[in-house]
Amino acid sequence: MPSSRMRSLIAHALWNRLDTPGHDAAFLFGTGGGFTLEGTAVFRAAQGPARVAYRVELNPDWSARSGSVTGELGDSRITHDIARDADGWRLDGARVGLAHLRDLDFGFTPATNMPALRRVALAVGESAYLPAAWFDVEAPHRDLIELPQHYERCRETAYFYRSPTASYEAVLEVAPSGFSRIYPGLWEMV
Repeated sequence: MPSSRMRSLIAHALWNRLDTPGHDAAFLFGTGGGFTLEGTAVFRAAQGPARVAYRVELNPDWSARSGSVTGELGDSRITHDIARDADGWRLDGARVGLAHLRDLDFGFTPATNMPALRRVALAVGESAYLPAAWFDVEAPHRDLIELPQHYERCRETAYFYRSPTASYEAVLEVAPSGFSRIYPGLWEMV
């Protein structure tokens, strides 16, 4: 982990979760080798109360190189390490593949949409297909899978977002930091 002298705070956000009681706080740091996104989500899950700390290490071009998830989900302790190399992704050391995916998306936080949007830097009217390596602590098998995602920048501060396998589409309002300000039905920035 980089020392605190090598990190500079770029942005932070706090959200209320809308589909269940909960909150999330995220912090984005610049580092000597790119960026680090860190946060903690607390929410009511089907398994009981959840406290999930997350971290995503990002390259200078905003692509993900690794991530981690730790905490509690109901009565269970969770600890997962995710890493990307030239051959693809690994989850807890096991090869998953998905080498074509550059972004890491955690299903329990709105924070991980921001790096992909910064990476592609769409102009108003432009769109991009940005599938991500997706991981969610509430998923039955906690696998790392491909999540199809499509973004279209419809205004300076808004993207039309569609994920067909998640059966979700909405206009995401974004703050100047790039973090989602309003993620309809799921999250709202405080």
